[in-house]
Amino acid sequence: MVEDAVENLISLAVQNGAAEPLDRVYLRNRIFALIGDEMAVALEGDGVEAISEALVNAAVENGKIEDNQTARELLDAQLMDLTTPRPSQVNERFWEDYQTSPEAATKYFYGLSKANNYIKTKAIAKNIVFNSATTFGDLEITINLSKPEKDPKAIAAAAHTVASGYPLCQLCLENEGYLGRLGYPARSNHRVIRLTVGGGPWGFQYSPYAYFGEHAIFLDQQHVPMKINRQTFTNLFEIITQFPQYFVGSNADLPIVGGSMLSHEHYQGGRHNFPMMKAPIASTFKLADYPDVKCGVVKWAMSTIRLTGTNQQNVADAAEHIREVWNHYDDPAVSVKAYDGETRHHTVTPIAYRDGDQFVLDIVLRDNQTSAAYPDGIFHPHKDVQHIKKENIGLIEVMGRAILPARLKTEMQEVQKFLLDQPNDMADYHRTWAEELKENNTVTDDNVEQVVDDAIGKVFGRVLEDAGVFKWNAAGREAQSRFIKAIE
Repeated sequence: MVEDAVENLISLAVQNGAAEPLDRVYLRNRIFALIGDEMAVALEGDGVEAISEALVNAAVENGKIEDNQTARELLDAQLMDLTTPRPSQVNERFWEDYQTSPEAATKYFYGLSKANNYIKTKAIAKNIVFNSATTFGDLEITINLSKPEKDPKAIAAAAHTVASGYPLCQLCLENEGYLGRLGYPARSNHRVIRLTVGGGPWGFQYSPYAYFGEHAIFLDQQHVPMKINRQTFTNLFEIITQFPQYFVGSNADLPIVGGSMLSHEHYQGGRHNFPMMKAPIASTFKLADYPDVKCGVVKWAMSTIRLTGTNQQNVADAAEHIREVWNHYDDPAVSVKAYDGETRHHTVTPIAYRDGDQFVLDIVLRDNQTSAAYPDGIFHPHKDVQHIKKENIGLIEVMGRAILPARLKTEMQEVQKFLLDQPNDMADYHRTWAEELKENNTVTDDNVEQVVDDAIGKVFGRVLEDAGVFKWNAAGREAQSRFIKAIE
């Protein structure tokens, strides 16, 4: 019965350090205040999601909340907040554990963020994940099924909701403990670690719908726009000095080639070895002013320069030199153009990580021009691959992990039926691609899924090549060499 869920939630609060055994009566009454005290709903399972689901169902049965997605999510976060220590307590414990090791600190915070259901572990497990071999190594393909579909009732209600300016955005520190509202996520159980980066106040949290292991977000406590400059490289190195087990990178600071959140300065990091990090060096070169920094062109679909050295400042200075040259670099032969009047088109996507005592900085060159032929972006997924991926190529995908839309799960099932000559409802925008697959493969019931998965991987490889400014053909290699000469 739901009484078990109540007692289990109280035990979780004690286990997480949010309460003491003496607090059990108090917590029980706080839970009853949220869900009502009629106990006719069964508890199915013993995980944190099952506990919360039973309590939320009880609240619906008792008329405490309406039965819609928004109300359920808000209550779930409120219940989980009861199991979560206050921000001051979480920060105190984190930095106490940090004295043992950075690993101990992040282990505590990551564990808490899963235990209080801020990280949606059950939802994340729904994602489809597989690797696909390409000329640039094994790419990681994910079809993102974790984020809940929009509730039609919520969509209709949102049309009549007055917009709120608080919090300013979903990355702002003001989200910590925020109840949430229609069209804005519940954050009652959200906690942020305070830290100093670049001499200023920053925060560190985990992503609720993680795309990889310990997917972390590092955010400026001020709501200021994304920017890439010399300080960016210093900040990234400071973070991987504080947390050497993590990589950290920044999305580009321009539309089309940037992420979805350009209005708030932040970085993403975590514990994952991405395909780009495994990619070999295709050729090396030297920067005359930075003789102790190893420099190489990475054998990667997107145009990437890898800098390695033991001296953070020298590596950051070398990166800034490359960024400054790139920001004003033109090469009409390959459609590379830095400015249209006052409009800047060039930036970089930087990624920092450790290799023993070496600091590694991968600098990915970006250009956000559009043209009549490529209105979505010259260096953006082109029309013939947009049936699989049409969104911006951000930091995570730059490194070789595709984040593909949920629609592909059912759409690929229809493609498989088409390949097997079965009745199907395949979308027309897949037809040209699917016909090529049928023509070039002997498809059977046993291999059809693998054929489609492999083909998706190849399309994602093409997506990355489209986003690369210097292609891996003869003209692109010559253009890459011209740029290297410009920075040497």
